Amino acid sequence: MKNSSLPSIKTFGTGGTIASKGATSATTAGYSVGLTVDDLIEAVPSLTNKANLDFLQVSNVGSESLNYTQLIPLYHNISEALASDEYAGAVVTHGTDTMEETAFFLDLTINSEKPICIAGAMRPATATSADGPMNLYQAVSISASEKSLGRGTMITMNDRIASGFWTTKMNANSFDTFIADEQGYLGYFSNDDVGYYYPPVKPNGCQFFDASNLTDASEVPEVIILYSYQGVNPKLIVKAIEDLGAKGIVLAGSGADSWTTTGNIVNEEIFEEYNIPIIHSRRTVDGGVPRDDVPEWAIGSGYLNPQKSRILLQLCLYSGYSIDHISQFFPAFTVVEGW
Repeated sequence: MKNSSLPSIKTFGTGGTIASKGATSATTAGYSVGLTVDDLIEAVPSLTNKANLDFLQVSNVGSESLNYTQLIPLYHNISEALASDEYAGAVVTHGTDTMEETAFFLDLTINSEKPICIAGAMRPATATSADGPMNLYQAVSISASEKSLGRGTMITMNDRIASGFWTTKMNANSFDTFIADEQGYLGYFSNDDVGYYYPPVKPNGCQFFDASNLTDASEVPEVIILYSYQGVNPKLIVKAIEDLGAKGIVLAGSGADSWTTTGNIVNEEIFEEYNIPIIHSRRTVDGGVPRDDVPEWAIGSGYLNPQKSRILLQLCLYSGYSIDHISQFFPAFTVVEGW
């Protein structure tokens, strides 16, 4: 029975470590997904003090296996829930490996003032000191709080509230892994209290893309990320386009965004022949792409890392934007006033 004095939150399960079981209580690697979203909710009885919860299992896999086949239904289900007067917000339980990509995608495509909070775990549910239950509790509390309105998609892990637009996974093992070093956290969760450092605001450059007509993964244009290293084969971009059908390329360059001289010659030839957007990003954990580092035929990713640049480029291509228009969505290093 629902408590009329509490908000209702729709919770969507996708799998991940938070829904995983290990062989023993000491197992923190080699575990497998084995719990559903209703199992996770039942394991935290105090959630009933925070919100009325409905739940839906969208998928149940490690997040490394997620793609648009799962993301599109997730998007539509969240959009439908938030468009209803019944729900005050949404929660997504998710694996941490690609959590930032899902958060970024949802932040760009869901047009609602109601909060979306994504929670995961670094230890499986069966481990001693498993972090999933508290992360889920905090995610529900955050989405149920009126203070969370207008803040877009957020990630909560380890008592932190972070922007889905900026945050990235920084450590493969640590609880305190989701960080936006340059931009900082949005807020905190302490002693059952949701607190924010700033008023509600969307990040500079955060645009809305209408994905309401998106129904199938095949409709999303292929964008391939190429990673820089010493002696990188300059022909990889040729293979990506001619053999794999890429409609756009993101270069994870060394340093700020550097690519080899030979590689840039080939890249320019490819650009002139196929007229596809080529985004210069960086393989470094943080930082931006200076305008002066980007060839005139390429687009700088600004502060976006390669995986987020890929999603943004895919949404631009899906929307039918020209290369000149696409370049406006990637402010290289300098934030454009008035976005």
